[in-house]
Parts: sequence; structure tokens; C-alpha cells
Amino acid sequence: MGGTGAAGSRVAQVARSRGHDVVIVTRSTGADAASGAGLRDALKNVDVVIDTLNVSTLNARESEEFFRATTGRLLAAEGDVGVGHHVALSIVNCDRAPYGYYAGKVAQESLITADEVPWTILRTTQFHDFAAQVFASAHVGPVHVAPQMRTQPVSLDDVATRLVDLAEAPPAGRARDLAGPREESLVEMIRAYARATGHRGWIPAFPLPGPLGRAQRDGTLLPGPDADHGMVTFAQWLANR
Repeated sequence: MGGTGAAGSRVAQVARSRGHDVVIVTRSTGADAASGAGLRDALKNVDVVIDTLNVSTLNARESEEFFRATTGRLLAAEGDVGVGHHVALSIVNCDRAPYGYYAGKVAQESLITADEVPWTILRTTQFHDFAAQVFASAHVGPVHVAPQMRTQPVSLDDVATRLVDLAEAPPAGRARDLAGPREESLVEMIRAYARATGHRGWIPAFPLPGPLGRAQRDGTLLPGPDADHGMVTFAQWLANR
């Protein structure tokens, strides 16, 4: 699920490279997770579902509505056709900052953990690509801005590999969190990304207001001491783009 997105497309590549028969479920193939249309037919004979569905919003209500609708209908379809394992991608410590987009991930996890379909949830930190996404979306007129955030970004390749590892194994409940190798400043990440793409304008830092902004600045969204760590730093990712 979400197999045409950034994370899902990498997962599909890794799974195919290991010889798995991959089915990418999308509206274009006749299945819609938001409405439930076509899901049961799409999931017949499927052993494992890897859910990387995503929505682009910072609004808590929109995020919750999306993840409740897609996850609820997906789990129902899986139960009807006998899918044996649901693997979901989530965010490190989302339950400690259940605001904005993260509210939807908390809702998603609550549906998965309460359902009868055996499950595994992998929480990861933000991807390296997060800097590019924020650079593109956070601007006031022509001026790009950089939200202040402590983060430990992880490579999408590391995330995709771990998700396929988990799909090949029995359901594990909450898997060990996965983070990048070192803590970074999102402000510096955005500025470095901008310079690498030729942007020379001023990029001021700003604190996002409210409880979500505080959680981003105070380290709430950083991994704990028991997390696993990928090998690729943000600087290495940027150099390889």
C-alpha cells in the first residue's frame, strides 16, 4: 500500500530484488484504500501487507480522518481474505507529540494494535528527504523558511530494507525503532539542501508555535537509547543526490 510513494516504491524495489511477488495496490489498479472499493479483490492470495500510505497535511483532523479511513478499511479487507501479517510504517514517539500530522499516525497505530490481523509496526525518524520537502513547502512569498527541529534523519533505503526484513519474519508487534546515525538540525539540513540545489537566498529559522513546535525543538521526536541506527548520514545522502 502506498507503493508509488517515496517509501513504498523503495520497499517494492527491495522486495522484488529478493524474489517476492509484489502487488502495488492503487486507485489506478482498481483498489481504493480510502473508500475500500476493490480492496478485497486486490488482497486475495496476499501473505503480507506493507502499509506505507501517506497524506500531505499538517492538519490533525485531516490526518486522523485519512489514517482512520484507510487503515480501518484495509484491516477489514485483510481480515476477510485471510492476510496473515500487517506491517505498518509509523513515526518515532508520535504518541508523545500527538499533534498535527502525528495525530493521524497515533490513530493508525491504535486501529492496528486493536485489530485481529497479526501486526508489526516500525517507527522511524524523519527521512533525509524531509529537508527537501520542507524547503519546497515552507515559504513566505519568495522567502523560504526553516522550522527549528532536532531530528535524527534516516535513509529511505535503510527504512525500506527494514520493512522487508520485518515482512519476511513473523509478526513482531512493536519492532525496534529505526533512526539515522546522528542528530541533525533541520534548519541546517534545509540550508545545506538549498545550497546544493543552487539557492542562495536568505533562509531564516523560526520556531513552530504550539505544542508540536515545542516537541520538535525539545527532542521529543528523537529516538531512545534502544533504537537501531542506519549508516547513511544526511551529508552522505546530499552528496549522492
